[in-house]
Amino acid sequence: MSKKRQVTIVDLAEAAGVSIATVSNVLNRRKVPMSSETIRKVEQAAEELGYRRNVMAASLSRKKSYELGMLVPSFAGYHGRFAEEMQRTAHAYGYHLSVFSAAGFDPEIEKRHLDVLLQRRVDGLICHGLAMSQEATRQLVGVGTPLVLFNAWGWPTDIAVGAVNLDFVVGCDEVVRHLYERGCRTICYLGKSSLYATDRQRRIGVRNGVQELPEPVASESFDADSFASIEAVLEQVEAVKARSGPGPVGVIGFDDIVTLSFMSAALRQGYRVPGDFLIAGINNDPVTSICYPDMTSLALPTAMQAEFVMLLMLQALDDTAALSRFPEDYLSKAAREGHEIQIPLRLVQRRSTERAY
Repeated sequence: MSKKRQVTIVDLAEAAGVSIATVSNVLNRRKVPMSSETIRKVEQAAEELGYRRNVMAASLSRKKSYELGMLVPSFAGYHGRFAEEMQRTAHAYGYHLSVFSAAGFDPEIEKRHLDVLLQRRVDGLICHGLAMSQEATRQLVGVGTPLVLFNAWGWPTDIAVGAVNLDFVVGCDEVVRHLYERGCRTICYLGKSSLYATDRQRRIGVRNGVQELPEPVASESFDADSFASIEAVLEQVEAVKARSGPGPVGVIGFDDIVTLSFMSAALRQGYRVPGDFLIAGINNDPVTSICYPDMTSLALPTAMQAEFVMLLMLQALDDTAALSRFPEDYLSKAAREGHEIQIPLRLVQRRSTERAY
């Protein structure tokens, strides 16, 4: 005999004809504008479907644990550095942060992480846009747990209290202008389509940058994920260079690993960097300052991003004492930009993009 499936707030929302957020507001007795008819529909649906609240989860609205949970796609590169920065920031404001990795988007591991977070009665959840499915995060939001996203584009606004996103669009636009000013009249972007919205933000930035230049510039995009090796990517860029005429070809990589791999392959084939190619990466990983030639890259201000993530979380938790410690310009920026806060990137110029002509 199969076990009866537990009724969720998603079921209640469908039965009552209201949003999941509305169901959550009714169940948690939140003081938000709701009509008596809406409340009646939700309560009637709960009674008819036999919905029973999780007592441990319900305690979230009454008791603080000063425990936060965080989910990242992996601990490599930027994600690991940001997790460390976020732990320091949470500690500075009196909270403990437990960080979990999505571990290759394994659904079983995702479920396990969700169960642990519920058991720990975390006050809030911080999640990267690629670290957990929207369906899974809705479960936490449904029991009253505020969610703050980072580097998440295109999520429904009813899932999270806000998102703090690195502004890759403007950053990549700046890189394009930087390459153009150094003589590049052809720009190639080496992307990673497997990383979805994160890759798309970079592509939009490169496209915008090319369109805003004072004269027409050729541009090509290649998906590094679709090639068997970086040498195969280089062959495609070589073909572009052969058509582009004199002057260097500008190359922008999805991140510093993709970019450094391309630069190494080009140097092995006898190309000059700078010279034949001017090359820029994204993330400003430590390797960019010690490779040869040292590599231009976009620096990601993880400390600022962590501060704004914590600001949104403390606002959701109504922690006025901790909020009073934020500078006025941070509070003003959060109020001005609303649900999505954009964090500007910083271009770090090195020898890989020195003027060659």
